[in-house]
Amino acid sequence: MGVKNTWHQKQLESLSFGSRLADAVAKSMGSWKFIIIQTILVVLWMTLNLIAFVKHWDAYPFILLNLVFSTQAAYAAPIIMMSQNRQNERDRAQAQADYQTNIDAKMEIEALARQLNNIEVHKLDKIINMLEEMRKQS
Repeated sequence: MGVKNTWHQKQLESLSFGSRLADAVAKSMGSWKFIIIQTILVVLWMTLNLIAFVKHWDAYPFILLNLVFSTQAAYAAPIIMMSQNRQNERDRAQAQADYQTNIDAKMEIEALARQLNNIEVHKLDKIINMLEEMRKQS
């Protein structure tokens, strides 16, 4: 007997390689690990360029480092936006699925309420019939 895929599993399976890559990049760039590693690399870059005795490959004011950051930002921004757009699509689809679940649950609850009401009416009818029979017998 196979396990039915959840909405989330179906959505993950439908993602293309590019979409998965964009989500992974956005997730990693939005982490403390990324910030800490990048900070260490920047401090190392600056330190090595300031104390280099023979060759400064990027002397102060670190123009090459600024170029690297600009390039990183130029690629990171659209990748993060793609991931955010996909997240918005997932949220809308999830909200629609939740709404449909709520509608279905409401209809089931209303059907149960009608059934309970019918049972109560049926019980009351029986009690009234029993009381009328008891009155006739006495």
